[in-house]
Amino acid sequence: MIWRLVVLGGVYVLFLGAEGSSRGGRTVTFSRTPQDESQGQGRARQRRDTSSSSGTPRPFHGPPFTSCRTPLTPDEHRVLDDNTKETGFNGDDGSHVILTWVGDGTGVVLVLSTFSAPIDSFMTGGSSRLYRSTDYAKSFLDISHRINHTFIREEFEVSVGPGSSVILTADIPVVDHPGGIIFTSTDAGATFKFIQLPFHLAQRITYHFLNPDYLVALSIDGGLWLSLDFGAKWTKVHDGVHSFSWGAGIDMFLSFSREDTVETDERGDLVLKRTTDLGKTFTTIHENIFSFGYIGALVFFSVMEDPRSPRVMYFSSDQGETFSRALLPSASTEQFYSILDGDVDMLFMHVDNPGDTFFGTMYTSDDRGILFSKSLERHLFDGHRKSDFTNITSLRGVYLTNKLDKDGRIRSVISFNRGGMWRQLNKPENVECEDQVKNCNLHIHGEHSRKNRIVPMVALSEPTAIGLVIAHGTVGDSLSSSQHPDVFVSSDGGYNWRGTLRGPHHYSILDSGGLIVAVETQREGQVKTIKFSTDEGQCWKLYNFTEQPFFVAGLASEPGTKVMNVSVWGFRPEEDGQPMWVVVTIDFQSLITRECNDQDYEEWLAHATDEGDLKRKGCLLGVKETYRRLKKKSVCRNGRGFVVSKKQSPCLCTREDYVCDYGYYRHVNTSECVRQNAANKTLELCLNGEEDELLTAGYRKVPSDRCEGGFNLQLAVQTVIRPCGVKPSLGPPPVRSPSPITHFDTARERLVLILVCAGAGVIVLVVIVSAIIAVKGVVQGTSSPVYRFSNLRIQDEDNSITVDLESATSSNGTVCPQDSDDDLIE
Repeated sequence: MIWRLVVLGGVYVLFLGAEGSSRGGRTVTFSRTPQDESQGQGRARQRRDTSSSSGTPRPFHGPPFTSCRTPLTPDEHRVLDDNTKETGFNGDDGSHVILTWVGDGTGVVLVLSTFSAPIDSFMTGGSSRLYRSTDYAKSFLDISHRINHTFIREEFEVSVGPGSSVILTADIPVVDHPGGIIFTSTDAGATFKFIQLPFHLAQRITYHFLNPDYLVALSIDGGLWLSLDFGAKWTKVHDGVHSFSWGAGIDMFLSFSREDTVETDERGDLVLKRTTDLGKTFTTIHENIFSFGYIGALVFFSVMEDPRSPRVMYFSSDQGETFSRALLPSASTEQFYSILDGDVDMLFMHVDNPGDTFFGTMYTSDDRGILFSKSLERHLFDGHRKSDFTNITSLRGVYLTNKLDKDGRIRSVISFNRGGMWRQLNKPENVECEDQVKNCNLHIHGEHSRKNRIVPMVALSEPTAIGLVIAHGTVGDSLSSSQHPDVFVSSDGGYNWRGTLRGPHHYSILDSGGLIVAVETQREGQVKTIKFSTDEGQCWKLYNFTEQPFFVAGLASEPGTKVMNVSVWGFRPEEDGQPMWVVVTIDFQSLITRECNDQDYEEWLAHATDEGDLKRKGCLLGVKETYRRLKKKSVCRNGRGFVVSKKQSPCLCTREDYVCDYGYYRHVNTSECVRQNAANKTLELCLNGEEDELLTAGYRKVPSDRCEGGFNLQLAVQTVIRPCGVKPSLGPPPVRSPSPITHFDTARERLVLILVCAGAGVIVLVVIVSAIIAVKGVVQGTSSPVYRFSNLRIQDEDNSITVDLESATSSNGTVCPQDSDDDLIE
C-alpha cells in the first residue's frame, strides 16, 4: 500500500492535522511556522504527574454526552513507562520534519529536517539534517554525514520506491552547475550513493510501480529523462514535455508542446503520446489537449474541439487505442468538472453550478466512464476548490460528503450503495439535541472545515478495521463552525454513531482496529496525555507520556495499521526560547500481550440494520457480506498477520440496485426515474467504433452491484450495436455520415421499408437522416462543458492507492497539470 500523510504548507501545526494522499511514498510532514514558535516562548516547563489533565480546559458548546474513562492501573502505567521513548532533536532549527517509513515491517524510519525555502534565498552553506531509526522511531541516529551535510529540497521530500530504495534531491543553484545532485540508497538509508545528473530536476523523480531501477524525471527545460539502472545513467527520450505518467506494464504517457511556450497548455495545444518500448518510439493519441491523467487502466484527457467551444473530456480503457467522449448534462463555460473518486467500475463526477455558488451536482458513471447519471444535488465544493467527499474504506460502497442546502446551511449525507441514494446521518445514540432543534442529526467536518482550521483531521477509516469510522462532527440541524467539534465513532460503517471524545483531537487506528489512540488538540496549551481505547472508542484510558508537555503537531505510525506503536510529534520551547523538535514513541505491545484466538472474534453481517425490508437485511450492492471481526470486549492483539476474512452470498435484485440512467433523474420523494427532456427513450452515440442505440427504461444497475434475478428492467440493458466511425487519432471524432440501410432489424427501419414501398422513400429517408443528426446534436450538445481536473482520488481495493490532482499529482507521483480556468474570465 502506498501511503502519505502531509500537512500542507504555511500551516499552523497546533490547529491543523494531516491529510492523506499517496503521492509516491510513506511520508508524514510536520511543519512549524513562526507563529507557532512565538506561542511557545516564555512558557515554563512542567513536571510529570499521574493526573489525567491534558492541558487548560475550555468550554464546549455542543450537545453534552458522557465520555467513558477507565483508570490506568499502576502496573499498566509502569509497563507503558518502560516502553515509552522520548527523543529531542537538540540544536535542530529546521522548520519541517519529514518522516518516511522504508520497507514493510522493517522498522526503518528516515527523518529529514529542513527548511521550506531554497537554501540560496537566505543563507550560504546551510545543510539539512538526516536521521535514521531502525526500531520504529524509538531512537534515532544522525546520519547527515552520509549525504555530506547537503541541503535537501523540502518540496521533493524523501522519495521511497519498491523494496528499500530511497532518493534524496539536493538543493543547489542552477547557475554554474550543469546538473542537479541526487543521493540514492538501496539498503533503506544505511548507505547512500552520490550521483551527478546531466540536468536539473523540475519535480520529484518518479519510480516505476514495480521495478525500482526504472526511473523517470522531468527537467526544468521540459526534457523527459529515463534511467534503467536506478539513476546511474540517464537518457533523454523527449523534449517539450509538460506532464507524464507510467501506464500498464512499461507503457508511458506524456503530453508535450510543439511550441516551447508556457501558455501552450492553457490554449489546449498539447499533444498526448504513448510509448510502449521505454521511449524508443512514440504514438500520438490525440492533439489539442489541455491535460491528461492515468488511473489504473483508465486514460482520460480534456480537449478543445473548437476554439469557440468549451473543453470536452474523453476516456480510454485500452491504453489509448480507442477512446470515447463522456456524455454529461450540459454545462456553461462558467462551470467546471471534478473527478471525486473512482475505480474500474465507476467514477464520481462533480459538475459545478454557474457562478461562485460553492456547490454543484454529483454524477456517477457507467462502467465505461461514458454515461453519467445524477447522484446528489447541491454538493458542497468550497472556494478553496476542496470537497468533503470521502470514501469510507472500512466498508464496501460507503461514501460520505456534505451538501449546501437552500437555506445556506451545510449538512452531511452518506451513501451505502456507491452514490445510488443519499441520506442524512443518524443522531448519535448518546447525544440529545435541545428542544428547539427541529432536525437532530450528526454532521461530519471534512476538508472544508480542516482548511478553515476548525478541525485538525478529517474522517479516518482503514480497510483492515472493518466498519470503523472516526470523525469530528457536530450534532444538530446542520454543521456549525461556532461549536468546538467533538469526536464520534461508528462501528458499522456509518449507520450508527456514538460521541466518544470532547473537543478536537488527532487520532490514529492501530492493530487493524484493535487499538485506537488520540491526543487532544490544544490551541493555546501544551499536551502531555495520550488516550487509548481497545473497544472502538466506547471507553478510554489516559496515559501521561512525557514529563515536559509540548505543542503537538500530530501522530504518526507505520502505514497499514498493523503496528501497535505510535509516535507523538511536536516541539518544545528551550531555555533560550528556541523551539526543539520532540518525538515520543509509545509501544502498546507490552501492555496488550495476549494474542487473539477464535473466541475473540464474531461473525458480523454488514449493512444489517432494523430499517427497511427484513428479507433484504444486509443486502447492499447485490450481496450479503459477513465479516469475521474482533469483539469489542476482547482485549488482545490482532497482530501483523491479521487478514480480513468475509463470506459473500448474492441477493435478489430490487429497484435499490438501480440508479437513474443518462438523461433521467429520480423524482422527488419517490424512487421513480423521470426523463429530463424529451420522451424519446432512444439515444444514439458512437463509442469505440460501434454505434450504440440505447433503449432504456431510465434505469441501470449500480456499477459493481452483483444482485441476481428479482427486479429486472428489460429495456435498461437492451442495445442495438452497429459499426460506425473509426478511432479518432489526431483530433475530435468526425461526424459520421449515415450509411445506406441494408438490414431491417428495428421497428423504425421496417417502417422506412414500408414507406419506401409506398412511393415516399426519398422523402422519408431525408426526414430520418435529419432526425438522426438532430438526436446526435442533442446528445453531443449536452457534453461540452469546461473540464478541470481537481481533487481526483482513486481508491483501489487491492493496493489502496489514492490520487489527488488538486495538488497536480497523479497516482504514481507524476505531475498532471490542472486545466486552467483563466479562459473563463475572458
